[in-house]
Amino acid sequence: MLIKQPLQTLEAIADIGYQEVEVLRSQIAIVAPHLRKLNLRPVSVHFETPLITGNFQAWKDDDMPPVSATYSFDEALAVSKEHGFEYMVFNYLPLKERGGLDFYRGLAEKLNAAGEKCRAAGLRLCYHNHDFEFAPKPGGRPIDTLLERMDRKLVGLEVDVFWVSTAGLDPVAWLHQNAGRVELLHLKDRARGAPHAFDVESVSNDTFREVGNGELNFSEILRAAYGMPVKHYFVEQDYSADPIRSLRQSYQNLRKLGF
Repeated sequence: MLIKQPLQTLEAIADIGYQEVEVLRSQIAIVAPHLRKLNLRPVSVHFETPLITGNFQAWKDDDMPPVSATYSFDEALAVSKEHGFEYMVFNYLPLKERGGLDFYRGLAEKLNAAGEKCRAAGLRLCYHNHDFEFAPKPGGRPIDTLLERMDRKLVGLEVDVFWVSTAGLDPVAWLHQNAGRVELLHLKDRARGAPHAFDVESVSNDTFREVGNGELNFSEILRAAYGMPVKHYFVEQDYSADPIRSLRQSYQNLRKLGF
């Protein structure tokens, strides 16, 4: 929808009342020319994670947005800075890369190096969670290894409350446990009674709900986030038959909560 009708889609988003946007790196050229005229603030960019890991084949095997193996993180950082974005977000690990804790130790070091580049350019790097980071592995959980090894001065967190809940954890407690590290927040709801999981692939489309239309306690989530304070909030819904309708419903429900 955004790719085929960028202006119309962004106009609809602005008309609902949203003021900030987060985009894919591959969407910057399409989206950026329209943001200023619509008073939409460019905040964060989700870039292709093989720009950090180097595993372009695993990314391709997961049918993720195509990216050339010759494209670099430095180029992604430069174009994000050029268009006024403030954050770069490491947003996903393909299935074939979700190895043992040694992999995540190495990933943390790569993220620290990328975070240093972001800091030098005046941007900030964040790590976005899913559910698989919480899966028990020999020696512990990947998320704990990442939190231990990522330098908080160089890498912040973009917490997705849906995926924290899908992994069987309380998003409110998780936010409190990581106070001071959470800078960005993804808001989306989860169908009541949906099963817990540690793999993105098993989560069905009907699990995703508009904010306020599922089982998550957004009054408590937002209260916790305010106290940290989280810097930016993004409404997201991985699947919807009518994305604009869903964005409007989430916005209205958040307004009812005083957001």
